[in-house]
Amino acid sequence: MVVLLILKNKQICCTGVHQLDINYNHSLQLVLKSEGDYVNNPKDPGGETMMGVTKAAWSTWLKRPIADGEMAKLTVADITPFYKALYWDKSKCPDLPTGIDYMAFDASVNMGVGQSIRLLQKSLGCVPDGVIGPNTMKLINETNVNDMIDKYSAQKELFYRSLDLFNTFGKGWLSRVAQVKQNAKEML
Repeated sequence: MVVLLILKNKQICCTGVHQLDINYNHSLQLVLKSEGDYVNNPKDPGGETMMGVTKAAWSTWLKRPIADGEMAKLTVADITPFYKALYWDKSKCPDLPTGIDYMAFDASVNMGVGQSIRLLQKSLGCVPDGVIGPNTMKLINETNVNDMIDKYSAQKELFYRSLDLFNTFGKGWLSRVAQVKQNAKEML
């Protein structure tokens, strides 16, 4: 029997369920809410996208071309292992504090793993090499999570404002930064 009590998204007591699975599943739900469903905006360099998964990325994942209409039929079950392998695990989210794991995951989905990690590193005041190694982990473990959420959010906002497409997508990007910040703080 599995007994699980969650209060404000924090695991209190658990048998048979791993905390990292809970964090990933909850973070995935939040990212999917931000990403939305099927879109094919000609102004978006990502092109045809379903729940944040681009046609090009899905083709690479499956190692085959994607047929017309296939993207619109993707399900959450289809994309869950894709997101875990290519974004959650590559961003070292299982090693990050709750809240920061979600923020890094969300940023990785939206701007790429390397950029997400570089912005986290900038928020910590360390060299932004795009790799979470021992020096970055030491700073993460020494930094107040609430402060890290604020600084990481500020770095993400600065990054978005620097992009050429800010006039087109900026309002949505800044709204996402604010929502992700709020969600991350609610996880504490």
